[in-house]
Formats: sequence, structure tokens, C-alpha cells
Amino acid sequence: MPAGSNKKRERQYEHIKEGAEKRGTSKGRAEEIAARTVNKQRARTGEARRASRTSTRDMSAYERGGRRSHSGPQGPTKDQLYNEAKQRNIKGRSTMNKRQLERALGH
Repeated sequence: MPAGSNKKRERQYEHIKEGAEKRGTSKGRAEEIAARTVNKQRARTGEARRASRTSTRDMSAYERGGRRSHSGPQGPTKDQLYNEAKQRNIKGRSTMNKRQLERALGH
């Protein structure tokens, strides 16, 4: 469970985790999905101290309803690729488009 969460977020985390496990997702992956979802909701409502641009400006998971998935035809967003490139310290990432970021990251 993410640090600094309240009872509502704890219930939300458990609900998402249990739902993912029922769908056959491994326990570790279910925990990751639940934590990311709760953290994004916390960022969107101002509960989190720090929030990424993707968390605050992107449509919520509830609005999206599975329309975009990392295993789908379009894959991760440009912002998500950029953040991964930033973590890997890839040079020139700020001038790259989505396709170039995918290539640089090996997607």
C-alpha cells in the first residue's frame, strides 16, 4: 500500500488488487497495478506531495476504461516513454518523437 494513504485509498487498493488477482494476474503484478492506480488517483486529487504530468493531465483510469493498454496496438504514451528514457538517462530524449523514443528504448 502506498505510503501516506487513508482508509479509502487502502480499500481502493485492496479492491483493485483482488480484482486483478481474480482475472488471473500474478500477485506481484496485481499489487503493482493497484499501487499505480491508487497513486495516480492520489495525485489527481492533490493528496500526493509530488505528481507527474501524466498523472495530473491524463484522463483517469475510470474514464479510460481500458481504452489504452501497454500491450495494445499503440503501447505506452509518449510521456510514459519519455519518463522511461529519463530514468535510463538516454541522451537527446527531449527532441525525440514517440517512434524515436520507442526505438531508443528498444520497444
